[in-house]
Amino acid sequence: MFKFQKLCAAAFAVAVATPSFAAEVGVRQISIAAAPTDHGRDLHVTVWYPAKDGGEPVMIGANRVFAGAPAVPDAAPAQGRFPLVVLSHGSGSRVQGMSWLATELAKAGFVVAGPNHPGTTSGYSTPGDTPKLWQRAADLSAVIDRLTGEGMAGEGMAGDGQWQGLVDADRIGVVGFSLGGAAAMLSAGARADLEAYARYCDTYDKWDCAWYAGGIGYVNEAQVKVGKVDLRAIDKALFEQSNLDRRVRSAVLVDPGLAQAYDAQSLKDISIPMSFINLGGAGTVPPGVIANELAALTPNGTYAAVADSVHYSFLPECREGVAEILRSSGEDEPICEDGGARSRADIHAELVRLIRDDLERTLAR
Repeated sequence: MFKFQKLCAAAFAVAVATPSFAAEVGVRQISIAAAPTDHGRDLHVTVWYPAKDGGEPVMIGANRVFAGAPAVPDAAPAQGRFPLVVLSHGSGSRVQGMSWLATELAKAGFVVAGPNHPGTTSGYSTPGDTPKLWQRAADLSAVIDRLTGEGMAGEGMAGDGQWQGLVDADRIGVVGFSLGGAAAMLSAGARADLEAYARYCDTYDKWDCAWYAGGIGYVNEAQVKVGKVDLRAIDKALFEQSNLDRRVRSAVLVDPGLAQAYDAQSLKDISIPMSFINLGGAGTVPPGVIANELAALTPNGTYAAVADSVHYSFLPECREGVAEILRSSGEDEPICEDGGARSRADIHAELVRLIRDDLERTLAR
């Protein structure tokens, strides 16, 4: 999720399209103002939730490359109290790109919310911000604060108490993909090891390590020149601190980043269920995200691999004909190809089943 930042920055800038069919999922955009200690990290958060019938749906996450998924803006919420699932997107993407998953979880009876992480979001993503995972973990905790009523009162449903009335604060899970998987790991209690991560990038020259080699970044939707990131110059105390949020009761980690750089004892100390999912089979999963050994270290860890898929298979479905256009334009990242005979829709269906079943099992009353 590091090498196609330019493409993602352009793709996610396109407005959503309006479909002609109904949806049973509501969606709302909220903002969370930065605390004085957050150095200006205002958060833009998308919330999907079970909704009453009615209203005109729009396609969330749709753009010139990717298809979206339908939800009704500001729909009236369904009656009841629902578990909360917090999402963390991959590097250079946006949470709206997880709408294919979020809508299905909302249909299954979850409130689903995720921020666009400043510094690692499409259009605002730099190598220097990428390893600051403690900031991403803080973003996830800020979303939990807001939707459970522990944060500052704000606009919309959060201001009038409806989020608190809708969310069951005793049933909170987190789902992360790639760099978002690393953030979710930290929220669950994992601690990162800076020297282990630096050693990994000393010898590996792809994915995140290639991104740290420098050259370009993106700020305010524009490409900027940046220098090389010296991982050993990162604040060690912040990188290795505990970011445990004890309100999180379950975690699902899809191709989680930093797989070679967690403190083993911290994984052994995690008490909550940890569901690890890799995209691909033996010998095909990149070393930076392979998760079978992480699952083995956590006391309540499970592991699954999705056959005939690749890391990019977690991205939204591509629009018809886009893959050919990308190839003809010289784009060398096969973001619309899935490495096997299966369609991305079929892969997504399996991922939805795995993730939904894990969350229903681990967040049951």
